[in-house]
Amino acid sequence: MRDEREYVQYAQTRLPALRRLAYRLCGDWSGADDLVQECLVALYRHWRRASAADELDAYVRTMLVHTYLSERQRSWSRRVSPFAEVTPPPAPPVAFEHRVDLLAALARLTRGQRAVLVLRYWEDLDVAQTAAALGCSPGTVKSQTSDAIAALRRLLPNYVPGGSDLP
Repeated sequence: MRDEREYVQYAQTRLPALRRLAYRLCGDWSGADDLVQECLVALYRHWRRASAADELDAYVRTMLVHTYLSERQRSWSRRVSPFAEVTPPPAPPVAFEHRVDLLAALARLTRGQRAVLVLRYWEDLDVAQTAAALGCSPGTVKSQTSDAIAALRRLLPNYVPGGSDLP
């Protein structure tokens, strides 16, 4: 089946980037793997429609972000965290000395604020692309970005940025 081969090729090619985005959104590798798996299952079910999209990567990114944002609506049994990390995370390069503080502060933001910062600054999307991925207006993206940055400044009053190449 041609569709299945195309899906497998796409999924294999994009898996590392999807996993990085998922990690940036949720902050842990096992959660990232779960998000990617759930997204790829949904993508498989809707492959014909998805593969017909003008920008397949944007379509899949939107699916992944929506999966992340809807996670809190799942039943308690699906939200149980493992006691230990199943897949040890790769040792990322140290981008700056306050990296741990920044990641901890990001974890304290709302899901929407974290998603908007990840999409705008780590994924380097513009306001319109971020709005499309989140399914909201550009104005909402701007206000969420502003609110998220203000929250980070409150959480990290002495933070001095030194790079942006986090995993």
